[in-house]
Amino acid sequence: MDRRQRKRILIFLLVPVLAAGLFVTEDLIIRLIIIGLIVIYVFLIIFLRDSAKFERKYPNLSDDENYNSPVSTDNHDDLSGRSFGEESFEIISKTKNLEIITAENYTPEKRISKTTLIPSDLKEKFEEIANETVPEEIGQGGQFTFVLEKLLTVIKEAYNSHSALFFWFNQKKEKLSIEKFVSNSADVARRKFDIEDDILSKIVQTGEPELLSDISSAAESDVIRYYDSPQGIKSFVGVPLFYDNSLIAIIAVDSKVSDAFGIETIYALGRFVRVITMIITLFDKKHSDTISQQRLKGILTLLGSDRKFESEEDLLKSLQESVSYLINWDAFAFVYFLPVEKKFKTVKIVNNTSLKYIGQNLEVELTGTLVGKSILTGLPVKIDDTSAEEYIRFSKVEDVSFDGSFLAIPLLYNNQNYGVLCFESLRKNAYSNSDVQFLKSSLSFVSFIIYSYSMHALLKSYLSVDIETNTLNAAAYKERLGVELKKAELLKIPGALALIHIDEFLEQESLFEGNPFPKVLAAISETIAKEVGPLNLCGRLDDRTFGVYFFNSPSKEVFVWAEKLRVKIARKPIAALAKQTTYTVSIGVASSNNKIDVDEVMYNANLALQKALERGGNSVRNIN
Repeated sequence: MDRRQRKRILIFLLVPVLAAGLFVTEDLIIRLIIIGLIVIYVFLIIFLRDSAKFERKYPNLSDDENYNSPVSTDNHDDLSGRSFGEESFEIISKTKNLEIITAENYTPEKRISKTTLIPSDLKEKFEEIANETVPEEIGQGGQFTFVLEKLLTVIKEAYNSHSALFFWFNQKKEKLSIEKFVSNSADVARRKFDIEDDILSKIVQTGEPELLSDISSAAESDVIRYYDSPQGIKSFVGVPLFYDNSLIAIIAVDSKVSDAFGIETIYALGRFVRVITMIITLFDKKHSDTISQQRLKGILTLLGSDRKFESEEDLLKSLQESVSYLINWDAFAFVYFLPVEKKFKTVKIVNNTSLKYIGQNLEVELTGTLVGKSILTGLPVKIDDTSAEEYIRFSKVEDVSFDGSFLAIPLLYNNQNYGVLCFESLRKNAYSNSDVQFLKSSLSFVSFIIYSYSMHALLKSYLSVDIETNTLNAAAYKERLGVELKKAELLKIPGALALIHIDEFLEQESLFEGNPFPKVLAAISETIAKEVGPLNLCGRLDDRTFGVYFFNSPSKEVFVWAEKLRVKIARKPIAALAKQTTYTVSIGVASSNNKIDVDEVMYNANLALQKALERGGNSVRNIN
């Protein structure tokens, strides 16, 4: 037996020796070690033996170019000395002229470039994607969301992920909320998340990126909380987004494949974070500039030199235009202190939604309401979430279905409250403390305007004379007319009431270069005053109508007087700005014999006036 055979037998005997150890010992650990050694030993025998055969059979495939065959190629007699039980081998030829391909005998083939099939609408689709426009109807926040969605789409497609999400972090309330996401799943939870012990909360708490490579199915619902149901997520990577040294957002990417992300993914997402922070900076600056311009425009709307608050409607219209630029709102209410009635009432309501809201002329209850609290304290009232409690805004009888934010700003001047501006938004936390401070400062001049108008209205209420015509105003005229009717009834003498109405005429500024009515009013009121005797009672009932009561005069005589007045006014030219023209009046006459009810007498006179107007004006009608 040669040396090789003995070596093989010894190698083989090592296996039963190790196997015998399994029966000698009872220790489980030692048995496991012995089994492992046997497996490794058999593995080495099988694979190393085959590898040696392969190298001997194919020596030219060896990494060593100078590999020498173990069999001599010079002595052919050695072949006869080997037994048939030994391994076979091949004889390598002694050919000296090896066939080798060199640069002299090799002709390279011409490379044929591969042509990719390009779709016919490639250019159109590319331009559609590259030139996608931002919708015009969305605001600053909508534009940022639009850009954010495109970035998330790029992130998702770049990493072939399941979802790419962007979360805002509210530091004050310690909550996370999804701003935008691109996902293969429809189960992304659209709600706010408290800071707990999940992976997103860990990013918030540490301010560092997080990477998970193999999430077990049992732990998924605890680690990943932004799905309504398990998705089979195996990999997750999330990075924080800082702005002004504060963590404001998180970008999260997940996948259903294990070990889908690595450290390089965190670095790449860091570049996306930088892009988003730059976009936020640009949007923030642009948004601030836009807000400043809008607020300046709102202030100038009230301070314009062409603004004349001649009536309550002028004031309310200008106020509505102004506040529409100062702050965003879905519903607006102006509560005004009526100096004559000494009550706070809603005089202007604007509701831009289809939800139920209060109406005009609603009296505000000072106790138990938000507006009443603002009136009594003189302080602004800001409610960030009106659905959190049952808040009463104006009155206990109100019917409001709004849920969102509420803001009330009192209008103070000389420690006197002249009204409250109320704003409602369907969005919660819509108004900040800086908004309140700005409105308090900027609306101080509105308080002065309302103070001036309120004092003007109060002083007018104390007057019994119409300032424009020097006749009795409507309230004073009705009061005096009641006295005259009682005197006539006691004395059993006749009386009549004539209503004089200025007929409509062209008031186009292009024709008259302005409004001619003030001059027409002054000329006609002067003519009426000249025709009225000392026993007659004259007053202005509205913009175009005068009332003249004739004491101790029958209605027929008053009819004749009215006809003469009509003709006199129609024939009198009136200079209205650059032109002279004539104007007409219509007159209704009603008898007041044996009547002491002012409303009844005025109703009859108004019927007669309507008949005169139905004839086209410039006529007189009588009712006995």
